[in-house]
Amino acid sequence: MEKTTLRLALPSDPRWVNIAEKNIEHILVDHAFCEQKAASSCISLILQYPEKTALVDRLSPVVAEEWSHFERVIALLRKRGYALGFPRKDVYVSELMTVLKKGGSREQQLVEKLLMNALIEARSAERFKLLSQHLTDPELTSFYHELMISEAGHYRNFIELAKVYWDPAQVEIRWQEFLYEEALIMKNLEIRSDRFH
Repeated sequence: MEKTTLRLALPSDPRWVNIAEKNIEHILVDHAFCEQKAASSCISLILQYPEKTALVDRLSPVVAEEWSHFERVIALLRKRGYALGFPRKDVYVSELMTVLKKGGSREQQLVEKLLMNALIEARSAERFKLLSQHLTDPELTSFYHELMISEAGHYRNFIELAKVYWDPAQVEIRWQEFLYEEALIMKNLEIRSDRFH
């Protein structure tokens, strides 16, 4: 991640990592579902755009990696005596969905989805970095450092794919709009002890 600039317009509230550490069971449960949703999102893109060879080739390994992360979080839950429980509504992602532009060409719709996924990965990488730097549990700091690097790579994948399927200059303009809107969402989002985002 040191070589990747996430370019988020607003950093996470510094209070989040302190709340997360005090409620690590809830954070791990929500994190597990975030990984499951990330894998599902990539599968969905592959199914919707099977003719996009670069997309299929780039995202297929990401599916496997995200599912591996899901399994590893499950293992951490089991090791600590926690149950997975049920998924929670992801208000952050729900709010991001409202930023997506409707209509346009098939490629424009693809780019919207790619940029939204890039943003989720960027925010996740930022949060993993906070956890890796501030948690006192050595097992978790090491785990989240590793995932931080992985998620930053996924973020790059989505941005680069968007530039394959649309004019790079227009992608950059739209990315800046996404960053602006995401900052507003983050500014108004309640810090929850049971949510990763």
